Amino acid sequence: MARRVDLLVEGNGSPRLDRYLMFHLPGESRTSVQRLILDGHVHREGKALKPSSRLHPGERLVVVIPDPCPSHLAPESIPLGIIHRDPAFLVVSKPAGMVVHPGAGRRSGTLVNALLALEGGLSHVGGEERPGIVHRLDRETSGLLVVARNDLAHRNLADQFAHRQVTKVYCTLVWGKPVPSRGRIEAPLGRHPVTRTRMAVRAVGGRAAISEYECLESLGPFSFLRVRILTGRTHQIRVHLKHRGHPVVGDSEYGGARYTTLRWEAGREAVEAFGRLALHARRLEFRHPVTGDALRFEAPLPADFAQLLALLRKWP
Repeated sequence: MARRVDLLVEGNGSPRLDRYLMFHLPGESRTSVQRLILDGHVHREGKALKPSSRLHPGERLVVVIPDPCPSHLAPESIPLGIIHRDPAFLVVSKPAGMVVHPGAGRRSGTLVNALLALEGGLSHVGGEERPGIVHRLDRETSGLLVVARNDLAHRNLADQFAHRQVTKVYCTLVWGKPVPSRGRIEAPLGRHPVTRTRMAVRAVGGRAAISEYECLESLGPFSFLRVRILTGRTHQIRVHLKHRGHPVVGDSEYGGARYTTLRWEAGREAVEAFGRLALHARRLEFRHPVTGDALRFEAPLPADFAQLLALLRKWP
């Protein structure tokens, strides 16, 4: 049955509706909030509102959260690296090359298709196209994802992500040697002003983004870094490291695919043959969505990434 939420606008100023609901509908993702508004499920004095509608103290909002629609996506028997199983959630290690959820022109072969073939169910908060999906990784990025198996767990996990209570640690291979070898990058991110599929550092109009990095190894013309992100912006690590002059190896979008500059033939061939982003979601920490217990999960580097590092350690 549809769920009704009544909200009394409090505080100062006149916030946008979509931003206000992000903080007052705990557990609803940004995507689900936008969908609720655009589908006409948010009203003020009986009138449906737009995402950009401005609110004022004392106004009353009515939000109707409809029943989830059943997914029409096809389950597919695709092997998954399941790190942890729980009645409320799964932790999986996504392989590089796998898209997280269906999108334009892609209806099969995704993580969602593989998840639908598992027993235990998935949450519906993310909508028909994204059952269970609480957060995402780029297609070429490997590593850990937490997947919700029911709506209560989904809302709790989404709330942890929204309030920066989840620890997300990545490993990456980049060009050059960062100076200093350990640091913090605070640079707001937004859509590239020309190429809208890309992100860029935007001093005006960007959203706050914070990354912390540490150099673990220097490998010839490369560095192997550990990166912790304190925010979860699209392409955050890739854009922040490019901004510092150290693009991720294999990143054709942000300047990381310049193999012809390498003089050692074996190293050049190995890096070129790697053929993808050298970026791996290594560690994930959060609280159990039911018990509140602190949890920590790790996924080792994929074999191709580990082999590349082993060869680069021989750089002459």
